[in-house]
This record gives sequence, structure tokens and C-alpha cells, in this order.
Amino acid sequence: IDRFVSVRGLRFHLVERGDPAHPPLLFLHGITGHARTWDEEAQALAGRFHVFAFDQRGHGDSDPAPDGDYANPALVDDLAALVDVLGLARFTVVGLSLGGRVGIGYTGSHPGRVERLAVVDIGPDIALAGLTRVMGMMATAPERFATQAEALAWVRAANPRYTEAKLRHRVEHGLRALPDGGFFWKYDRVMRDNARQGRARPAGDLWAAWKAIDCPTLLVQGQESDILDDAIAKRMIEAQPRARLVVIPGAGH
Repeated sequence: IDRFVSVRGLRFHLVERGDPAHPPLLFLHGITGHARTWDEEAQALAGRFHVFAFDQRGHGDSDPAPDGDYANPALVDDLAALVDVLGLARFTVVGLSLGGRVGIGYTGSHPGRVERLAVVDIGPDIALAGLTRVMGMMATAPERFATQAEALAWVRAANPRYTEAKLRHRVEHGLRALPDGGFFWKYDRVMRDNARQGRARPAGDLWAAWKAIDCPTLLVQGQESDILDDAIAKRMIEAQPRARLVVIPGAGH
């Protein structure tokens, strides 16, 4: 079910699956991503959970931030407002990359609300190599594609580990058609402009939030990740006794 929910003056798009009587599970996508990147996982878990995946501000079919604020505190506040409107008193969160940082920020500041947390390949700190790569990718992203195939070729070069089917799915749901027949990214241009101007840097200290997490937490690291390196992962596990680390062999970010 595709739905739109308005909170904090913004309209958010979400995809809902499963029986409302089942325990709620919320998926949070990464930067430049969208709710539909979780379709396979959401479908696989819909028999056991009431699954929600939503487009964070400025992504997918949700409204952009009118003030251009994409810092973690604003995204955490969005999540807090959304789960309250949806009536989710206690729920599980799975967050990838940017979504993982939002999950950390929310769980650490809302004790008792999150039953379990999975943080996928991200931490309170971000390894410089990965941050440089992602910001460079956003800074050099074309603003218009003549065809979806052209967009797919560009994204494929930046994401060589994706399967063709998953990459195509991500691109098809990540583009907006233009009146002239071309295509434009759904995620807000402000984020690309920030990267071009060197302003796109993680804001806020998430170590305090990470240490404050009060639920069982799974930290997932890609063995070859340039975002969550061994030093950051080690520090995270040492700082949070409720967390355990799983490393995925051969995986990047």
C-alpha cells in the first residue's frame, strides 16, 4: 500500500505491507535512496511483520526540506513525528547508511520506543575514504538524463556490486520524468549542490546517542566497506554493550 502522511509541514510517502496485527518494522533508506530500495526485504518479512518503508525528506516522493535542512536532527524529528502519527508505540528499526544514522539518533533519544535496531554499514563517524567517494559521486551526478537507460549506465558505474535487477529497480523509482521527455533525480538537488560546494558533511555528535541505545542492536559491516571501517566498528561495539557486530564477506557499502 502506498500512502502519504503529513507531519511537521511536510508530506511523506511511505510503503506499507503486512498485517497490522503483526509487530511493526520500519525501514530507513540511505542518502540518494528511497523507500522502494527495500522492496525485496519488505516483501520477505511481510508475513511476520507490519512493514513500513518511507521516503525521508527530500527523497523519493516525499517533500523536500523548504529550508534545505538535511542534517540528522531534522530527520530524527521527522521520524519521531511519523511514528507517533502512525501509532507505533514500540517497533523495530532497520537503517542503511543515512538511515542507520537516523536510527541511532532516534533510538538513543527515545528510550523504550525501539524494540530492536539494525544499523547497516554506518556509524557515528564515517571513514574519510567513503565520505569522499559518496560526496564526489553526488557532486558529479548529472542533473538530467535523456533516457532511463542513460541513468542506469551512470548509476551502474558508481555501484558495481549491485545486481542488474536491483540496480534497475532503484533507478526506475529514483527518477522523475521531465516535461521534455528526459529524467531528473527525485532526491533534492540541494544535496548535490551541498556536495559540490563542500557543505555536505555529517552534522551532530552521534556517539552520545549510540551509547544511550537501550535495546538489542545489530551492527552490520560490509567487509570491504569504505564507510564503516574496522576502527569505527570496534569503537562502536566497545561503547555499546547491547550491540553485536556481523561482518558480511565480500560486501562493500
